Amino acid sequence: MSNLQRLFTIGLASSIAGCDPVFQVAGANFPSWLPCLIAGVSAAAVARPIFVRLGIEPYVGPLPLIYSSLALLVAMLVWIVFFNRI
Repeated sequence: MSNLQRLFTIGLASSIAGCDPVFQVAGANFPSWLPCLIAGVSAAAVARPIFVRLGIEPYVGPLPLIYSSLALLVAMLVWIVFFNRI
């Protein structure tokens, strides 16, 4: 199996298993992407006042792109740390 085929197989397998982890809170099942989303949005919301206070917000680029990318980065890190089964 070539490296490209192996990479494609791993990518396909990881995308199929994307909705698998579920956790329970008080008897209700929640998908694992929900706390990842909450953590990402919270991190972006906390980062904005820090960027403003440090005076670097005008220099970071298009703000919607920066903050949504930050939220996505944190959400993916939370997913990898807490919900990765590979």
